[in-house]
Amino acid sequence: MKYQGRIQQWDDAKGFGFVEPNGGGIRAFAHIKAFKQRSRRPINGDIIVYEVEQDRKGNHRACNISLLKDHKAKRLRANKPTSQRKRNIIVLSIFSGALALFTLSGRLPFIMPIIYGAVSMLALLCYGIDKWAAKNNMWRISEAKLHILSLLGGWPGALLAQQIFKHKRSKSSFMRVYWVTVLVNLILLGLIAFEVINTQAFMVEI
Repeated sequence: MKYQGRIQQWDDAKGFGFVEPNGGGIRAFAHIKAFKQRSRRPINGDIIVYEVEQDRKGNHRACNISLLKDHKAKRLRANKPTSQRKRNIIVLSIFSGALALFTLSGRLPFIMPIIYGAVSMLALLCYGIDKWAAKNNMWRISEAKLHILSLLGGWPGALLAQQIFKHKRSKSSFMRVYWVTVLVNLILLGLIAFEVINTQAFMVEI
């Protein structure tokens, strides 16, 4: 069971002190070695998250200790991939539905889904190759080429590949450019749809 409490009587030179749970309860001994992946050394008054165990003498000791800030950061990192996955599923679902609707209604040429599918498969393959190359210290596919594929319509496959291979999605500079390529591609797709609609209207008038 995890508790949250405040460090008291901390002796940094000796690396130990005590922790009393918020709201009162069993006071436990806390040692510096019981902290896991701490971002800094603890000080008096720090709020920590911990578990309690008993030693052979029956004394209570804090174990699996984390500073509250580190604990929250870890939970955010753990939840981030899940939120990204949900967002990606929503984006791909909306785009696929819109692409199918516009194609079936004649507002986009029937070749467009084929192009998106083909380039997306190529992007998926390139991401997989690049991930394998990164693991084996082999020749990498340049980021520029990956972005070009996204710009040409392969961004749905690239988005899927980022989830499958866990590749590039944590690199903020790469992802910023990636989402720009998505935006530009969608703008171009919108212009194509607009041109098709205008052409159809012109043919009707004739």
